[in-house]
Amino acid sequence: MDRLLSMQVFCRVVERQGFAAAARDLDLSPSVVTRLVADLEGHLGVRLLNRSTRRLALTEAGERYHEQARAILTQVTDAEASARDTAGALRGHLKVLTSPAFATHELARHLPAFRRQHPALTISLSAPGMVETLDEAHDLSLITAFDEPQTGLFVARQLACSYGVLCASPAYLSARGHPLVPDDLRTHDIMSPSAMSELTLHPRGDPPDASARDSVTLPLQAAPLITRHIDTVRAAAVAGLGLAVLPSYVAADGLRRGELVWLLPAWYVARLVIYAAMPTRRLVPAKTRAFMDFMRSLYGDGTSDPWLAEREAGVVPSAIRRPARTRAG
Repeated sequence: MDRLLSMQVFCRVVERQGFAAAARDLDLSPSVVTRLVADLEGHLGVRLLNRSTRRLALTEAGERYHEQARAILTQVTDAEASARDTAGALRGHLKVLTSPAFATHELARHLPAFRRQHPALTISLSAPGMVETLDEAHDLSLITAFDEPQTGLFVARQLACSYGVLCASPAYLSARGHPLVPDDLRTHDIMSPSAMSELTLHPRGDPPDASARDSVTLPLQAAPLITRHIDTVRAAAVAGLGLAVLPSYVAADGLRRGELVWLLPAWYVARLVIYAAMPTRRLVPAKTRAFMDFMRSLYGDGTSDPWLAEREAGVVPSAIRRPARTRAG
């Protein structure tokens, strides 16, 4: 029995929650996958999986074996990568996890430069939704978090911050007027990720929370659109549906082309911190280090918002015009 292959097959069955899915991933027949797992159980003398018509469940022994087998397979992968690294150009396959918005509006435009540096390295990109902590199934996770990422056995490097800013199309502003102070927002249509009744704006200070006491909370009218799909919000804002709160990396291209106008630049709605995180390993593959270093090289000191930097001329965050009312009445 090829114990390493059996180990790989068993771990893939657990990850994919099925023999057929694992077989497709590994380009093996389902019967071969079933036999390899059965041979592994026979070799160990314990049942690793409880099988039913609906799902697979790890036994207690299976949970322990799966955890240790994953660690062994990681060490094997790292050892192979380390050996290959000595041959010169980086080769292999890099698995990256990020959010859909960051993948679309930011990461995709930088991949050609990384490809030119490492033409023999391929990238498998997963973007299922918001990424708030590391996923050990990937070589590198690009985390977007409102607070510090969760502590754990991983290495996280801060890349940048991104403010959630108010934007609208020139057509909308021509029809409805241009808000100049937070209180002007009371009469505007503002799209929302949920059925919110109020909106809080914070002054852009240094550090970001230096003037939290000066935050302004305003009541909202019924939102013309409620959705968490950020690209739909952006498209609706460009079309003139209403005001949108967008992460700066989502808004940047529209601001650059004049499709969107940045409103109340001395204020922000939320602040995201973006990290590149990788599992803590004894041997970090050179391909992972290379991508981590590439991402860190893009964003300066890691604590500022690079997407708003080009729009900052004439903006003085401390010169805040206070509204007549500062709380929802």
